[in-house]
Parts: sequence; structure tokens; C-alpha cells
Amino acid sequence: MGRPVYMGAAVQVAAPPEQVFALLTDWPRHREWMFMTTARQVSTDRIEAYTGVRPFGFLDTMTITHWEPPALVRVEHTGRVIRGRGAIRVRACAGGSRVVWAEELRPPFGPLGRLVWPLVAPIIVALFRRSLSKLAALATR
Repeated sequence: MGRPVYMGAAVQVAAPPEQVFALLTDWPRHREWMFMTTARQVSTDRIEAYTGVRPFGFLDTMTITHWEPPALVRVEHTGRVIRGRGAIRVRACAGGSRVVWAEELRPPFGPLGRLVWPLVAPIIVALFRRSLSKLAALATR
């Protein structure tokens, strides 16, 4: 599997933490702000997210491992492509909230994934930032 890699991004949101956390964890609304992703809650502690345009994409299955509204949700990625852990933290700050999204993932596809990862990681982080910017705009509407 290889060593995990860390990625993260943050955004300021002009809305209170309760409102931001509610939007973040409204899984069907992920399509409104997360890049090319649809999500659904399949049980109290399981989420499925599909990223891409079918049939070109992947299913990201997750188990919620920590639930602390309106401040923190942690997940374990359990899918075939995405494995590792992720967390989204929301904290009150002047003018609203600060959202930090962090992932510690094991690159998929074995040695090829580890070889390509340094090229792909900056694109993924840019997509995290783009998604969080869309979230911030959506939360303030």
C-alpha cells in the first residue's frame, strides 16, 4: 500500500459553524460544492460518494468514525481506490467560521500510484480549494 500522504485545505466562511457544519454533512448537497461528486448516506455511519462522470470515476466508501457537531467529522475511507482517513473541522472565528479539510490517504495503484502521486497531488489540492470556495459561497447565500 505504501506510506500515507497528507493533503489539506482551508477556507473562511461568513456563516456560523452550526450552519456550515449542517451544509458540510448534508451528503446529498455535496454535488452543489464538491468537484464532480455526488454523495449519499447509506446508514447512520456509512457514506458513499461517486466522483467523476459515469462510467469514468470511482466510488469512495466511508465510515464515519467521529461525529461532533458542529465542529468535527472524521471518516475512514474504505473503498478500492481511496483508502485512508479524512477529517473536516469547523471552528468559529471573527466573521463566521474557518473550515479545515484534511486527508491522509494511501496512493492507489501500488508503485505506479506512488510514482504519479507527486504530479497528481497539486491538482487534487487545487480541487479541494475550489470545492471549499464553492462551499463558502453556498453557505453565505
